[in-house]
Amino acid sequence: MAQQFPALIITIPLLAALFTVPLGTLNRRFCYPWLMFIMAAVLSMAIVICGRVITFGPISYHMGGWQPPWGIEYRIDQLNALMLVLISGAGLLGAIYSGPSFKKEIDGRQTLASSLYLLMITGLMGIVITGDLFNIFVFLEIASLSGYGLIASGGNDAPFATFRYIIMGTIGASCYLLGVGYLYISTGSLNLMDLHRLLPELYHSRVILTAGALMLVGIALKMALFPLHAWLPEAYYEAPSAVSGVAAPLYTKVAGYLMIRILYNLFDPGFFTEVFPITTILSWAAVFALLIGSIYAIAQTDLKKMLCYSVIAQVGYIVLGIALANRAGFSGAILTIINEVFTKACIFMATGAIIYRIGDSRIEHLGHLFRRMPITMLAFIVGVFSMIGIPPTCGFFSKLYLIFGCVEAGQWVFIAALLLSTILNVVYFFRVIKVACFEDPQPDYERKEPYPEITMEEAPIGLLLPVVSAAAMILITGLGSHWIMVNLITPIIPAGF
Repeated sequence: MAQQFPALIITIPLLAALFTVPLGTLNRRFCYPWLMFIMAAVLSMAIVICGRVITFGPISYHMGGWQPPWGIEYRIDQLNALMLVLISGAGLLGAIYSGPSFKKEIDGRQTLASSLYLLMITGLMGIVITGDLFNIFVFLEIASLSGYGLIASGGNDAPFATFRYIIMGTIGASCYLLGVGYLYISTGSLNLMDLHRLLPELYHSRVILTAGALMLVGIALKMALFPLHAWLPEAYYEAPSAVSGVAAPLYTKVAGYLMIRILYNLFDPGFFTEVFPITTILSWAAVFALLIGSIYAIAQTDLKKMLCYSVIAQVGYIVLGIALANRAGFSGAILTIINEVFTKACIFMATGAIIYRIGDSRIEHLGHLFRRMPITMLAFIVGVFSMIGIPPTCGFFSKLYLIFGCVEAGQWVFIAALLLSTILNVVYFFRVIKVACFEDPQPDYERKEPYPEITMEEAPIGLLLPVVSAAAMILITGLGSHWIMVNLITPIIPAGF
């Protein structure tokens, strides 16, 4: 049975998305336990697959029994086995969170939202598991179209934010597909491993150079890499809390995974550093992203909007590690992806719980929040510490490896940018902590009104449990970073690094 998990892990949520609609038509309340059950099953399969990959090595699954490169191959190594666990894990947390969130924010539309949610997870997992470039495009569109529908179900300005997201997403997907078309014209193959074998003899072809550039531009658009980021803040801000709590941790990280595959598995590492040195452009775009994203975050007066701009900054960390093209930088990029999945889930879901309870996310209205929602705020602070890079959170180790990568590359300016970005993180996050956790001292004789009576009133358990679980995973992945490095990252570091 376990041999069929690579197919079942995609088939089950896809079919479940179709059955969600008739199930919800019978009774809307069935959707919530159904969604949690499917995501728990998917996570279980992802863990089994990851364990088999660690024990026995990469898995090659041929869909329909067709041999690659003619048939579609699902090829799973340590990197995408890890991504499957991250996507399904964040997906399960989002499924648990969706019950109270959907009821509060989109009551009456839970059935369609649950179906789209399963399609979104199917698309994201399909992107990372398949070894066929066109199949990646198919899953990319499944994830994007379902994401458009989920975001559009949000606030009053959600339709406009979604429309802008559709325009940018369509351009990105078109660039990627055009690049894949050029590769197919030149080689007659769409299988990633087969193309890796065929392409070295064509590296100086203008068609191949154009294909590589187009694919990277398309991925950068999907990833919201500066300056192609304009669609992201409004889209994630207007989305329902359960949607932004999953989209923010996953969409840009899956795009980062895809960038790694194109740069270092489709092409040889030397292609984008020597023949077509686009990694230099990517590294400087990453530096601008992590600085400008942080500056924009400081300028926000709304907590959720601030977090949306912090996503842009964190994309910069991932791309910088990838573009450094050395062992430490590559390791830092993977650790940043792991850290960001749990950190963004934690702080976005904590923010959603705050909005659920007080009805607002403006920073000035968060006073006395620590006394009112202590567990939520403690989890939020753990997420903040990880964003800043305070040990023993995973954020500390990811930034440490990125700094080592910059030292190895001799890029001292990038080290300065990383440190400056960390300082900016402290500025905008500790502003929130100051308002929520501390009060300005005031002598009693100057006080014109009595101390406010604050009653502890946490969010419902369906919102609180995913927030606490994400905070716990931040600490677990930080303490287990050595195991992650040895078993999941070291085996897939590209040859030549």
